[in-house]
Amino acid sequence: MEYFNPTYYTKVYRQFKAIDPTAYRELIRFYEKEEDKIVRLEFDEFFELLVAYVDALFEIGAYRKHLLLVDVVIEKSITNNVTAYRGEDIFRKMLFRKAASFYNIHEYIKSAYILTELLKIDPKDPAYGLLYRKCRLKARPSLLNHARATGVFLFLMTALIIALEVLFVRPWYEMHTELVMGVRNTTFLLGCLVLIAGFGYNYYLANRDLRQLIEQYT
Repeated sequence: MEYFNPTYYTKVYRQFKAIDPTAYRELIRFYEKEEDKIVRLEFDEFFELLVAYVDALFEIGAYRKHLLLVDVVIEKSITNNVTAYRGEDIFRKMLFRKAASFYNIHEYIKSAYILTELLKIDPKDPAYGLLYRKCRLKARPSLLNHARATGVFLFLMTALIIALEVLFVRPWYEMHTELVMGVRNTTFLLGCLVLIAGFGYNYYLANRDLRQLIEQYT
């Protein structure tokens, strides 16, 4: 059902709509001040103000508060059969923003789960795929942590070898300088390769997961 606009507007609705739509903090302050009146409005006016409020929370980065209320919009849209709102699929829009809020508070698994459901609906939507890939990249911290730890260890070993080379090898054992330089350079390159391989493999896994998901639901 397309969202229906009433022909008569209440005072609190008119006051809310008089606020600049991009003045998100002002919208939020007004809604929270007049919430008792707003929740008693007819559904059409209440729903519009609720959506504007929830969107404003998302826009200012109040992601945890947004997550508390976005489900209310989703529930109201379903129970009142609101499928299209201002030319958009309100259900999908709110679900995507819910996933984005989870991503922004580092709840990557929860975000990826919602995006999986959205990709079932539209596997070709690039926004869903992009955020899903980001979630998968962030969802394997152990892999990246091991790569970083190994890389840092090898860089520290490189620094130690340089110190030994400067302080002992060159002054006292110059005949071994080339050998030590080779070990130093190899250790440094190994550190770089471990970091590149760790990030590269993680990127490959994220893209593989997304590709398999899209293929499954296309």
